[in-house]
Amino acid sequence: MAGSVYGDLFKISTFGESHGGGLGVVVDGCPAGIPIDEAVIMEYMNRRRPGGIRYSTPRNEADSIRILSGVFEGKTTGTPVMLFAGNTDRRSKDYSDIATYYRPGHADYTYDAKYGFRDYRGGGRSSGRETLGRVAAGAVALTFLKELGIDVLAYTKSIGHVTADTSSVDREAVMKSSLYMPDLKATEEAERYLDELIAANDSAGGVVECVIKGLPAGIGEPVFGKLDARLAEAVMSIGAVKGFEIGAGFAAAGMRGSENNDSFISDDGIAQTIHKKTNNSGGILGGISDGSDVVFRAAFKPTPSIGCEQDTVTTDGENVKKTVIGRHDPVIVPRAVVVVEAMAGIVVADLILKNMASKLSDIKKIYR
Repeated sequence: MAGSVYGDLFKISTFGESHGGGLGVVVDGCPAGIPIDEAVIMEYMNRRRPGGIRYSTPRNEADSIRILSGVFEGKTTGTPVMLFAGNTDRRSKDYSDIATYYRPGHADYTYDAKYGFRDYRGGGRSSGRETLGRVAAGAVALTFLKELGIDVLAYTKSIGHVTADTSSVDREAVMKSSLYMPDLKATEEAERYLDELIAANDSAGGVVECVIKGLPAGIGEPVFGKLDARLAEAVMSIGAVKGFEIGAGFAAAGMRGSENNDSFISDDGIAQTIHKKTNNSGGILGGISDGSDVVFRAAFKPTPSIGCEQDTVTTDGENVKKTVIGRHDPVIVPRAVVVVEAMAGIVVADLILKNMASKLSDIKKIYR
């Protein structure tokens, strides 16, 4: 299977299946000297792991990460970093019936069409558990970025019809919310809505917003490696993401140019203080960071595995009605928050390293 490798210099390769022996990632191109230990990585893993919150699948995996290579005495060595977590709470028998039909909203049919074969136990590589490797690698990338003063924070902007007030986002408030919303009042309303859906054997979608602070101007390539394009590619590669926008996003289509353009100003006419009055661009102009906060959003579809009876077909083409059994999330969004954060970190880490060769003056700083 191709397509499990991402990045140019900071490169990740994920592996494993939902009901296999385990999952993990190899991070290649990671600079030496980054302080890393399993406890740091587990802080991110615990936000993603199943069974961590009330509104996630009952599957209870500790997702304890083991560092198998690339770290010595608490710091990266510059060699490939391999991270692995075993699967311990597998109930493959819950999925035996799925081998005979295609679940609506899942990749069952398309995997059969592509490979003529599929791992039906929880979806194999198409399962949400594939994101385990992404988050582990993201923890390394985000730790690297913190050393550079760059902070990445994602949070739940909305679940179903419930939208959080994001006028003032505080990391501490986000972490206190059971749904990773920066608005506790909206959290309570969303919880009530999810309780209604659980009772109806249904599910919800939502939107994750992500803000990257401290990113200097000049990061990103001008044509095919644009920062916004790379972010879109990385975030859209997360299962269940069906939409992406940056800055004003789709709202920009209804604006006038005079409304959408971000005016530049400087404090006391000093070039070093140039900044923008507004941020409709989402911190990116011409595919390159402009020094403002990078702000983007990802829309997640409702969890496709629901307890309602649905129309589908068997692998032989017979029309049938099926109810999906097993352990599933009534909403993907809260556990996906850290996945979005991780993918954003991986993109920025990769482009930061690529940017080191963009100017002769920067190269001279290293080699003179």
